[in-house]
Amino acid sequence: MTIGPRDGHEWTTNGTAEYSAYFGTPTHDDHVLFELLTVGVFQVGLSWQAAASKLPVYRRVFAGMDPLTVAGFEDEVDGERIAQDAKMIRNGRKIRATIHNARGIVQLQQEFGSFSNYLWEFVNGTPLLLPAVTREELVNQSAIGTAVAQDLKRRGFSFVGPVVTHMFLLAAGIIREQIIDE
Repeated sequence: MTIGPRDGHEWTTNGTAEYSAYFGTPTHDDHVLFELLTVGVFQVGLSWQAAASKLPVYRRVFAGMDPLTVAGFEDEVDGERIAQDAKMIRNGRKIRATIHNARGIVQLQQEFGSFSNYLWEFVNGTPLLLPAVTREELVNQSAIGTAVAQDLKRRGFSFVGPVVTHMFLLAAGIIREQIIDE
């Protein structure tokens, strides 16, 4: 186990189990939100399990997932250093997107007090319950996910399309799905 650099909590080395435990639990913790967003970025083109399994690696290469520290990374120098890590998903665009997203989070923290405050404003502070559907009708996009994605992009975030953002909002517990069991 590793001790978290910011809050002293213990992290296991099983990122998939941790992500599964986080998923859908409403959070107001900017650190956790940055982790969930990063998993979403790296999930593009991969399974969520593959992306989530790398949580311990993301924490190591992205300075404990501290947005302020990562925002100070140099795109090319630090991006290349991170891409050389044997355990890292070596997609330079996703690595640079994570650095850009950290910068965006820092800007949102300055403007809104926290990344959490910014995100939760979209749902007036209460998790938004999406219309009930059967498992076969589940979608990977929503109007709210699209609206948040557009605003994040306008603010300089990368790899935050409607699908990534929808899944990120679900993971953060900001939106919730109701599944009708047939």
